[in-house]
Amino acid sequence: MNRPDLDASQATETLSVAITGSGGSGAVTAGRILLEAAAQSGLRGLMGRSAGPQIRGGESAVMLRFGDLPVECLGDEFDLLVALDWLNFERFADEIPLSGKGLILADPASGEPPAVLRGNGIEMREVPFRKLAAGLPGGRLNMVALGAAAALCGLSLQAMQAAVERVLGGKGREIVETSNKALQLGFEPSLRPLTRLPAQQCPPAKRWSLTGNQACGLGALRGGVRFVAAYPITPASEILEWLAPRLERLGGSLLQAEDELASVNMVIGASFGGVPALTATSGPGLSLMVEGLGLAVASETPVTVIDVMRGGPSTGIPTKSEQADLDIALYDLHGDAPHLVLAPLSIDDCVFTTQWAVQLAEQLQGVSLVLSDQALGQSRAIIDPVPPQQGRPRRRVEASPDKDYQRYRITLDGVSPMTLPGTPAGMFTADGLEHNPRGTPSSMAIDHREQLAKRLHKLEAFDYGTDWARIEGEGEQCLITWGSTSGVVREVAGWLRQRGNAIKVIALRLLAPLQREPLLAALDGAERVLVVEQNHGAQLFHYLHAQQVLPAQARSLAQPGPLPLRPGRVLRALGGDI
Repeated sequence: MNRPDLDASQATETLSVAITGSGGSGAVTAGRILLEAAAQSGLRGLMGRSAGPQIRGGESAVMLRFGDLPVECLGDEFDLLVALDWLNFERFADEIPLSGKGLILADPASGEPPAVLRGNGIEMREVPFRKLAAGLPGGRLNMVALGAAAALCGLSLQAMQAAVERVLGGKGREIVETSNKALQLGFEPSLRPLTRLPAQQCPPAKRWSLTGNQACGLGALRGGVRFVAAYPITPASEILEWLAPRLERLGGSLLQAEDELASVNMVIGASFGGVPALTATSGPGLSLMVEGLGLAVASETPVTVIDVMRGGPSTGIPTKSEQADLDIALYDLHGDAPHLVLAPLSIDDCVFTTQWAVQLAEQLQGVSLVLSDQALGQSRAIIDPVPPQQGRPRRRVEASPDKDYQRYRITLDGVSPMTLPGTPAGMFTADGLEHNPRGTPSSMAIDHREQLAKRLHKLEAFDYGTDWARIEGEGEQCLITWGSTSGVVREVAGWLRQRGNAIKVIALRLLAPLQREPLLAALDGAERVLVVEQNHGAQLFHYLHAQQVLPAQARSLAQPGPLPLRPGRVLRALGGDI
C-alpha cells in the first residue's frame, strides 16, 4: 500500500502480496495466476521468486506487487501473506517484511505460525484451505487459498477465472474446471479489500506477461542470434529453455554442451562461420569462459554472453540475486582485451539491451557481456509490448576479397571486413596468437601495438548515441545506478519529486566502454552524488572513481544480496541530502 511517510495524493497506490509454501504446494502457480488476474483487471505488476538453497524442490515463495502504473521493484512491506503451509518459512522471513496493518492468511491445520510472526500484532485470519480442497475431487489447497486472496486484493472472480484459463489452459479442461471450483470455494465477496486499486471501466490493453530471462531471449532473437550453445546453470537456464523451440522455428539451433568451456568455444566457432551466436550462464560459468572470450577478442569474432548474476563467490547463493559480477565482467579477461559490458535496467529493457548487445557485437566484431541477475531474470512482469528496433546492423563481411586481402587491416574506425569460411581468396589465420594485418602470427612489437590499438579504438570511436544510459530529472542531488537496482532508484526519485525535491537519476546501461564525457556532462552541476548498487564491494562506485568521473564527495550505497534493495533503504541513505 502507500508508504506511511507520503500523502496518499503523492504516492502510487499499489498492493504487495507474498505466497509461501513447501515444494509441490503450488505457491509459484498461485502467484502466476494472481499476477495474470491483475493484468486481466487492467493493472500492471511484478512477481519475484525465491527458493531455498536446494535450488530444485523444497520450499518456495513468490512476492507480488501490482498497481495502475508500471511496477519495477518490490515495495518496502507486504500487505498480505498467504501461507499455504509453514515449512521452513523462517528462510523467507527477512525477505517478506509485513506491514503493521497487514494480514496473514493461513490454514489452522498447518499448526502454529513460526515464532518470528507471533506477537507482532499483525492480524491472522484462518481459512481451512486443506479441508475445503479435500471436499472437491482433484481440489488443490493453493487454489482455495488463491480465491480468498483474490477477494482481499479486490480482484473479481471473473478476472481470476480468465487468469486460470491463461495459466493452466494447456493442462486440460478438467484441471481448469477443478481449479475454478476451488477458487470459488475460497472466494468470499464480502471480504473487504485491503486497499482500493483503480477500477478499470474498459477491457485492459494487450500487455505482455514475461520474465527477464524470456525478455533476454526475445532480444537475442531480434538481434539475429540463430545459434546458442550453453550448459545449464541457475538462474540462467530458463533463457535456454525459452529459446530452444523458438530458435528451431526460425531455422536456428540450440545445443546443450558438456560444460561452459565447450559452450563458449562452440559459440565462437559458429560465429566464425557467419552465424550470430550467444551463450548464457551465471557467475561460476562466466569464470570458466574467460579464456575463450579472450580468443574471441583476439580473433575479433562476434560473441554475446548473458550472465544472470547470483550470490557468490563460488557456488554462493544460487537462488538469490546480487550484482557482484561487475568486476569479473570488466577486468578478468587476461591481457588488454577490450570488450563491451551492458546491463538491462528492467524486465522490458532486457529485450532492448540484449538485442543491442548482439548488434554491437556483430558491428564491432567483438565480445558483448550482458549483466542480468536473478532478480530480473526470474521475476515476471506485466508490461506494455516492447516494439522492435528499426533496422538491424550486421557485421562487415568481405564477399569478394582480392589477393591482398588483410583480415586485420588497420582501418579508420578500427573495424576490418571479415570473410566467411570457404570464400575464395579469403583464407586467413584466426587464433589466439598476436598477428599482423593478414592474420599471420607475429611477436613483433609494432604488430602488437597496432592490433591492441585497433581493438580498443573500434570500441571507443563508435557512436553509441543516447542509449548508454537512462537519464531522468534535474537537480543538484544525483543518484547513479545500474541494472536491476534501477527500478528502486527511479521509484524513490519519483516519490521525492512529488514532494518537491529536484533529483536526477543516471541509470547506466553501457558500462564498458564507459561513456566518460557524456557522463561527466550529465553530472555537471551535481553537488551530491550517491551510487546505488547491490553488492558488498561497491564495485560500480570504485570503477567510476577509477575512471575519474565522480566528484570527491560522492557516496556509496552498496548492499549485498540476498535481500532485495528496497525503496526505504535508499531514502535512508539519502538522509539529510533531501
